[in-house]
Amino acid sequence: MLLPIGDDNRDRHTIPFVNYLLIALNLFVFVYWQNLSGDSPFTFAYATVPGEILTGTDIITQTEVLTDPYTGNEFQFPGLEVTPVPVFLTLITSMFMHGGLAHLFGNMLYLWIFGDNIEHTLGHAKYLFFYLLCGVLAGLSHVFATLILGQNLLIPCLGASGAISAVLGGYLLLFPTRGVHVWIFFFILTIPAFVVVGLWFAFQVLNGLGTLGGEEAGGVAYAAHIGGFVFGLFLVKRFIKRVPAARRRSFFNS
Repeated sequence: MLLPIGDDNRDRHTIPFVNYLLIALNLFVFVYWQNLSGDSPFTFAYATVPGEILTGTDIITQTEVLTDPYTGNEFQFPGLEVTPVPVFLTLITSMFMHGGLAHLFGNMLYLWIFGDNIEHTLGHAKYLFFYLLCGVLAGLSHVFATLILGQNLLIPCLGASGAISAVLGGYLLLFPTRGVHVWIFFFILTIPAFVVVGLWFAFQVLNGLGTLGGEEAGGVAYAAHIGGFVFGLFLVKRFIKRVPAARRRSFFNS
């Protein structure tokens, strides 16, 4: 198991308060509004439902009894609830909800390690816009993959994974050789970012093959992960703070 636990932050001299705020907001929503993922009505009201995004209408369904194809056990699948906001806003609200503690912990760990460097490079406001924009684009990637592959359009999608995947894509482009500290078996090693992030992306692609769309293996929306990563990779440089021409001339003349 290769688990990132930190990176080289010696060149960061700003406080990434937007990144801290995003992490705090995810934790607050999970604990207070989702009731540690126990509040199904709230979760199914504010998650992204591909069918709702494609039609622009709120869809309400009844609770169903389904059978797990692997175990054969029956379980109740909650129906879709009334969405109190325009359905398109669920592309944002779903970014701050999670399906369980493991889902939340994994996402917040990656955001904590990689988000601060992107915020330092882009600036606070641009980082927030980059995060939200790429999160929405990642959600749309999932929606259209679900449609194209003929999967169930009524399966909700939630989590910060799409936006965090964009952060990883931006990190790979901006800091490919930066040292990332990883825990592997009983050792802590420092490995270049392009290896760590590259392996992560390869895992998403391999696991997503044949499962992209609404009924992914393990309930993971790999289309959102891959889409978010690609958008982050191609958009991050458009958000980098520009150095004024006068300052550039002063630098080169010094």
